[in-house]
Amino acid sequence: MAPVILFPAIDLKDGRCVRLVQGDMNRATVFNDDPADQAETFVEQGFSYLHVVDLDGAFAGKPINGTAVDNILSRLTIPVQLGGGIRNLATVEGWLEKGISRVIIGTAAVRDPDFVREAARKFPGKVAVGIDAWDSKVAVEGWAETSELTTQELGKRFEDAGVAAIIYTDIARDGLVQGLNIEGTLALAKAVSIPVIASGGLGSIKDVERLLEPDCAILEGAITGRALYDGRLDPAEAIALLKRAS
Repeated sequence: MAPVILFPAIDLKDGRCVRLVQGDMNRATVFNDDPADQAETFVEQGFSYLHVVDLDGAFAGKPINGTAVDNILSRLTIPVQLGGGIRNLATVEGWLEKGISRVIIGTAAVRDPDFVREAARKFPGKVAVGIDAWDSKVAVEGWAETSELTTQELGKRFEDAGVAAIIYTDIARDGLVQGLNIEGTLALAKAVSIPVIASGGLGSIKDVERLLEPDCAILEGAITGRALYDGRLDPAEAIALLKRAS
C-alpha cells in the first residue's frame, strides 16, 4: 500500500498566501505575505509534496500569480502540484517547463474534456483533474458557477485518459475545518480507477487518523490548509503518524 500523502496548501491571491471560506474571495484571510517563505516552512516541517492554487487565475482563466509560483519553485526541491487558470496546452507546458510536477485542470475539465485528454496523453503522469463540488454537483470558474454534472459523472469521463489523480474538494466544507467529506470522497474513489485526493475541511489529527483507516486505503491522500495555518493541526504529529503507518 502506498503511503498517504498529506499536501499542505498555499492559495495565492494578489501575490500573497491566503485561505478562503467556501471559496469566497471576499472571505480571505492573509496568512503570509511571502508564499515562498511559507513553502519553505512546510518543507522544514517535513512535508513531501506541496499543493498550490492560483485563486486569481481560477477566476481570470489564465495564470495571474506567476511570480509567486516562480519564487516558490526557486526555493523548493519537493514536488509541487498547481491549479488555477489552466485552460490550454500552452499553459500546461509552460508550468511543467518551469518545474511544476503536476498541473490540476478544473473548469476546463467540464468545459473542454478533450483538452484534458490531450494534455494527459502529451504529459503522462503530469495532469490531474480538480473536481470541486456543491452538494455533489461540480462547480466551475473559481467555484462561481455550478454545473449540472455530478462528481462521479465527471470523474468517469476521464477513466481511460491517463489522468494522474483527481482532487475532490467539498466546497461547503472548505476553510471551515469541520472535517473531510470522507463519504463523498470514497464514493468517487470507488466509482473510478483514478487515484483520488480529499480536500476541503480537514480540521484536526482525527482527520489524518481517519485517512489511515482501511477503507481509505484507496485514496492517494488529502490536502490541508487552514488547520495548519491556525494551529489546529500539529504538522509534526501528523507527519509522525503518517510515517508510522507507512
